[in-house]
Formats: sequence, structure tokens, C-alpha cells
Amino acid sequence: MLGSSIESNVFHYSAAISACEKKGDWQLAMSLLSTMPDVSVWPNVITYSAAISACEKGCQWQIALSLLSTMPDKRVMPDAVCCNAATSACEKGGQWQLALRLLSTMPRIRVRPNEISCNAAISACEKGSQWRLALCILATMPHIQWMPSVISYSAAISACEKGGQWQMALRLLSTMPCIGVTPNKISWNAAISACEKGRQWQLVLSLLSTMPEMKLMPDEISYNAAISASACEKGGQWQLALGLLSSMPDMKLKPDIISYNSAISACEKGGHWLLALNLLSGMLPGKVAPDEITYSAAISSCKIPGEWTVALCLFRRMLGSRILPDSGSSTSATVTAVNQGGPWQLAHALFSQMPEARLAPDIATHGALILACSSQRQWQLGVSLVSVMPLAGSTFAVSYQAVVSACEAAGSLKTAATLLLELDILMPVTCRNIYGAPK
Repeated sequence: MLGSSIESNVFHYSAAISACEKKGDWQLAMSLLSTMPDVSVWPNVITYSAAISACEKGCQWQIALSLLSTMPDKRVMPDAVCCNAATSACEKGGQWQLALRLLSTMPRIRVRPNEISCNAAISACEKGSQWRLALCILATMPHIQWMPSVISYSAAISACEKGGQWQMALRLLSTMPCIGVTPNKISWNAAISACEKGRQWQLVLSLLSTMPEMKLMPDEISYNAAISASACEKGGQWQLALGLLSSMPDMKLKPDIISYNSAISACEKGGHWLLALNLLSGMLPGKVAPDEITYSAAISSCKIPGEWTVALCLFRRMLGSRILPDSGSSTSATVTAVNQGGPWQLAHALFSQMPEARLAPDIATHGALILACSSQRQWQLGVSLVSVMPLAGSTFAVSYQAVVSACEAAGSLKTAATLLLELDILMPVTCRNIYGAPK
């Protein structure tokens, strides 16, 4: 157009920038905006709105704010569309403080916040785990003559979920019909997830079973939260988790990696390692590739006497599938499993390789290896391990006790006395709880 005889104007540029916004090409949108003065075409509020929206979709919150702040210098006053796009950009960028600042600034520049403004600010608070602020904005909306919508409530419920406030999430869900707002699947799933994180598996099942009555069909998110809630219950509601997993195809839902990982974890907590392995084997036919979390849960299920060889096979199978440990959980689980009857040398070899792979053994791994070495009269190695063990809670003290007992059994009373003194200095309260207060 610039090379033709047709003269470009602000409407042409605004339409072109808007097209860039719809395509998600924020760089081209900014390029067009910057070239406008070169052809004596000056952006208007529509041009800026399109450019800020393009930056919002491209997750460029800094550029979006910069455009908004320069508008008055260009004698273009921002409107609600510009402010809302900038607020949404802050929300997507995890900048909840800036999103709230924009919301509070809007009346000062004579822009009235609307439902979209408030929803963007609530969503920003949700992403920032600021559930109290999210509820505050929700409560303020009627005072500025905007009634909260299902989007407003869903974002507020999600904020409560991230903040661990399952009771408040349920209260918001139950309030919605009272003010004429019908909960949708997003609202329901957010409430289910809140109860799942609050370990309220009975409430999760109740909400899941109620969804069809509300003419809402549960989806993968709904079922995954229910399976995960079953797995988190002490002892693992493994029958329930497996029942939910097996019923997903009947609901025309395909179990994903989260579904399988949660179900395997439930079997692990319930002490059913064969069921965990069966689930792992059943993943590939369903074209669901296991990850480190899957293998860690399956390996952990083998942390019972006599099944350490299975755990080791799983660990080697994981490495053979080119799944490299990145959190250390799978290696720690393997070390702990091998300690259940396996040779301490193998457990120690795995343990020693963790730092080379940039993995930090946790206190449970330290404790398991120390107990194994101490029970197999390797008190010198036990002494070496407790010296580098993280200082944390009863596992630390119990590990010291095991090494002390091993030293005493080996006749190294001086080392045992030194360890007891160290334990009393490092953790005097725990030491007294284990060995008894002096009389």
C-alpha cells in the first residue's frame, strides 16, 4: 500500500495492526505502529488499543504498559479497551501488583472500570495466589455497578484453590446461583481442585457426582482431580482411584499422564505394587508415555522387603527410555527400595552417582541408606553419611541413633559417645525425646 498510489491513513494502519493482533504477531504490530509518523499518519485510540492487545497476546506486558503510558504524550487518551488490554497483559505476565495499580488508576484518568477490567484483575490475583485481594475485587464489583459474572466467580474460586482455601471456594460456588450466576465447568473444576488440594476427597467425589445434575459433563480435569484426591488420602483410596480411572473411557474421556500418575501413586500408598506395575504397563497401549513422576511412583511402590530387584529394573527401564532423572525423586526411590533387602553396596553406588547427575539426595534417601549400612555393620560409612546429612526432624535423629547403635555393637564406644554429643548439640529436643530426658 505504501508503494502504491493509494494514500495510507490511520484506519488502514489500525486495521493492519488489528490483523497482526489476531495472528499473534506483536513484533509486526509494533513495527507498523513505529512507522506511522514516517508517513505523517498519527495513531488514534483504536490503533493503540490494537497494538496493546497484540502485546497482551504476545505476553509482552512491559511493552503494553509502555504504550499505555506514552498515549497522553501523543495526545491520545486511553479508553477502557486500552486499559483492559494492558491489565490482561500484566495478568498473563504474572504481574498482579501492576494489574491492581492499573485498575485503581483508571478512575483518575476518567476511565470507568468495567467487568472485563475487574475480571482481568481477579485473574491476576489468582495467578499471584492473592486470594484475599481477588475476593476484595469480587465484592467491590456491585459498588461500581458491575455484577460479577461466571468468569469473575471462576477466577475467584481458582484464586481460593491456589491459596488452599477450599471452604471459601465452596462458599463462592454455592453463592453463584443465589445471585443469578450459573456455574460452568470451569467454576466446578476450580472448586473440585480446591477440595483436592485440601485433601477433601469425599467432597471431591460429591462435586464430581453432582456435575451431571447441573447439566455439566465432567472432563479430564475433573477426573484427574478426583483421582489425585484419592491418592493423597492417607493409605491411598486405591480402589476408588482405579475405579475412576477405568470409568473415564465410559465418559468418552481419555486418561492422560496426570490420570495414570495419580492412580499409580494411590496404589503405591496402598501398598499394592503389582497394581502399580500393571498400570505402568497399560500406559503404552493407550499411547500415554510415562515420565519420571510415573516411574518414581512405581519404584516407590516396590519399597517393600524382597522387591528391590523390581525397583532396580524399573529404574534401568526408565533410563533406557531416555527419561533422565531431573528431580532426584526416582533415584531416591530406587535407593530406598534397594535398601529393603538389597546389597548396601548397590544402594551406596546409586547414592554416590546422584551428585554427578546434579541431583540432591533428600533426607529420606540419606536416612534409608544410613539404616541399611548400620544394619549391615558398615558403621564407618554410616558415620560418614550422617556428617553430610541434612539437618531435619526425626529422620535425622533416628539415623544418628542407628549409627550410634552400630558403633556400640562394633565396640567403637568413643565414636558412639561423640555422635551422641553431636546430636544433643544439633537437636537437643529431638535427642531427649529419643533417649529420654535425664532423671
